[in-house]
Amino acid sequence: MMQEWGKFLLRFFVGSLLLFHGIHKIIYGVEGIKAMLAAHSLPIWLSYGVYIMEVLAPIALIIGLRVRVAALLIAFNMVVAIALAYGSKIFTLGSHGGLAMELPLLYLAGALSIAMIGGGRIGLKF
Repeated sequence: MMQEWGKFLLRFFVGSLLLFHGIHKIIYGVEGIKAMLAAHSLPIWLSYGVYIMEVLAPIALIIGLRVRVAALLIAFNMVVAIALAYGSKIFTLGSHGGLAMELPLLYLAGALSIAMIGGGRIGLKF
């Protein structure tokens, strides 16, 4: 039973913390993402995918709905975010000594872990 609660906590915290980023994008828009996509000659309409990957997928993780799919969407989002935002500066250190990209890397690791172990029994099942 402790493993089930561990899976739930991992889902809950990855989903909840990432959801704040999605809410920020709902309130303030995705102009920053559009600029990064344009700088890499990618279509700016791709920026709207962030609403699926930073709002809907985290909600799905929290409630336990299609957890593996949601986790893979989040992992893909983090790979793209790391590539766009950090590019050749992947190993740059931040002002506190850690990797500058450690937050998206933690989301990526959490999402991949959830995708591999599943969401557990606690949550909605459809």
